[in-house]
Amino acid sequence: MFTGEFFHNIDKKGRLIIPAKFRYDLGEKFYLGKGFDKSLLIYPENTWKEFTAKLKKLSILSTEHRYFSRRFLSGFNECSIDKQGRILIPPNLREYSEMNEETVIIGVLDRIEIWNKKNWDIYSNAEDMDFNEIAEKMNDLGLDL
Repeated sequence: MFTGEFFHNIDKKGRLIIPAKFRYDLGEKFYLGKGFDKSLLIYPENTWKEFTAKLKKLSILSTEHRYFSRRFLSGFNECSIDKQGRILIPPNLREYSEMNEETVIIGVLDRIEIWNKKNWDIYSNAEDMDFNEIAEKMNDLGLDL
C-alpha cells in the first residue's frame, strides 16, 4: 500500500527519484501514464493487470468504452527503476503534467501519483473543496476510522 507525500526534483533529462519507501512495492516492472487533473499515475504490475482485465470486459461496440480505453491506455508505458532509484518520464508525459523541476510524489493506496508541485499546491488547497465537509460525506458512506 502506498501512502505519504514526498518532494523531489526532476532533472533536465526527465529522470525522477522514486522514494525508497515505494520502490519495493513497485517491483521491477510497473506502468506510468497520464492520470487525472494533470497528474501522472504509476501502477504496480499486478494492479495494472487487474485493471486491464476489467477493461477487457468493456464492449467494443460502445463508443464511450472505446474512447475511454483508447485515451487512457495510450497514455501508459511500461517502466522500471534504474540503479539510482530513478524513473525516466517521457517528454509527452512531462508536457501533459506540466512537469518542470519541482514535483510531489504521493501514495494513494494501490497507486502512486506524480504532480508538478505548483499544480499539487493549487489542487490540494482548492477553495471549492472543503476537506472536513468531504470527510463527513465519507462517514455517511460508511468510511469510518
